[in-house]
Amino acid sequence: MKARSTLVLSIDQGTTGSRAFVFDSSGRVVSRAYREIRQYYPRPGWVEHDPEDLFKSVMQVVTRAAGTGQRGLWKRIGAIGITNQRETFVLWDARSGRPIHRAIVWQCRRSAGLCERMKEAGHEGIIRRRTGLVVDPYFSGTKVRWLLDYNPGVRSRVLRGEACFGTIDSWLLWRLTRGIHATDYTNASRTMLFDIRSRRWSSTLLDILGIPSKLRLPDVRPSAGDFGRTDVSGIPGGIPISGICGDQQAALFGQGAVTAGEIKNTYGTGCFLMIHTGDRIHSPGKGLLATMACRSDGGCAYALEGAVFIAGAAIQWLRDGLGILSSAAESESLARSVPDSGGVTVVPAFVGLGAPYWNPSARGAIFGITRGTTRAHVVRAALDAIALQTMDVFEIMRAACARHHPPISIRRLRVDGGAAKNDLLLQIQSDLLGIPVIRPRQTETTAWGAARLAGIGAGLWPARSVRSEGDFAATVFRPSLGRSESRVRIETWRALVQRLL
Repeated sequence: MKARSTLVLSIDQGTTGSRAFVFDSSGRVVSRAYREIRQYYPRPGWVEHDPEDLFKSVMQVVTRAAGTGQRGLWKRIGAIGITNQRETFVLWDARSGRPIHRAIVWQCRRSAGLCERMKEAGHEGIIRRRTGLVVDPYFSGTKVRWLLDYNPGVRSRVLRGEACFGTIDSWLLWRLTRGIHATDYTNASRTMLFDIRSRRWSSTLLDILGIPSKLRLPDVRPSAGDFGRTDVSGIPGGIPISGICGDQQAALFGQGAVTAGEIKNTYGTGCFLMIHTGDRIHSPGKGLLATMACRSDGGCAYALEGAVFIAGAAIQWLRDGLGILSSAAESESLARSVPDSGGVTVVPAFVGLGAPYWNPSARGAIFGITRGTTRAHVVRAALDAIALQTMDVFEIMRAACARHHPPISIRRLRVDGGAAKNDLLLQIQSDLLGIPVIRPRQTETTAWGAARLAGIGAGLWPARSVRSEGDFAATVFRPSLGRSESRVRIETWRALVQRLL
């Protein structure tokens, strides 16, 4: 590798948009680009993306961030990393590479009925043991089965062995390399088709889900390593793609959380609380998931996770759905204009409730509206809801960690994601949890995590240089609310959630 090839390009393909970043070895962003992607809602509760639009958006942000052809930063870029919305999947033709259906997004609830039938049939126990997951439409497997049941054309192509399955990282890798079909352990672990104990695709799970073995599944590899080289029009060929990681595990890695007991929360479209548990699979207990994560060298490790489906998406809804915000950034100043939510509680169960409730049929509600309620109170209540949902997950995670041998103590929470820029939200969060909340200087930890993995995988950067907590601590939010006052807010919230359930 040439000495001047010291930069890494990171592709972050998310639920609402695609980003590209060029990082140097210190984590400094040299350049960046973003493009929003179109959402499709064919029916209530259904969410889809156009796979071709996803790829085009990635190519657009990559060329804007790094330049076109041989110009710009390309001569200094020594590796590419990919991070992605994890459970969203694509089926495409193995010969032509063309999608055979729109991508079905992790938020989509179309397989809720199938999930209930699988629970009634007694399959949840074995699925939980093999995958660490609950039976829920959130994960890819049941929606693949739904496609086979309701789209005969898709089923026939699968049975003929013509269809490739992949999460978004696999789809992008296939297109960027002209046909390499691979993924990493973190993404595979979110499909409900992968046994996290044996670390391989499970024929037992395929049988339970009724998915034919002729469906072409990707090769599964460690998150840092050889995934192929670029071979696509529009960017230089031969650049190693040497890091792939699902977005939440990438954020964990980007925060330098690579050993047992380190915890982070990402405030994005949803909220994702994850604690590293080292090389052991710990029983997740009720409401949590066991999943795969990364060691400092990008090798396999494990984590516990709690997923909140709607977080930043609630602020988008206030902006786009209700029109009471002109921008997401306005939410903080407007919420600060009132001392509290004025008795208003927002429960943003737009696509059901995730951890710890896992109720796909729950629907959102606003409680406590009076004649004196203003848009500021509703916005404040929405910020409260993001923090309260995180608090629900945190408390069961803390209890699960206390049962470990030896017990894992949680003393602070690291945070990242777009909504983590909101100081008021993080102060509310610290008040509810009763521990410090630490926001790093570099909040793009998901993209940085993928870049770090790629740099390690290509041999550009040493694994020992994964950043420590001290390098990241920039702003610390400490509890300022009495525990009795925060307990009243928590009890009110839980009572109203139970009314929905």
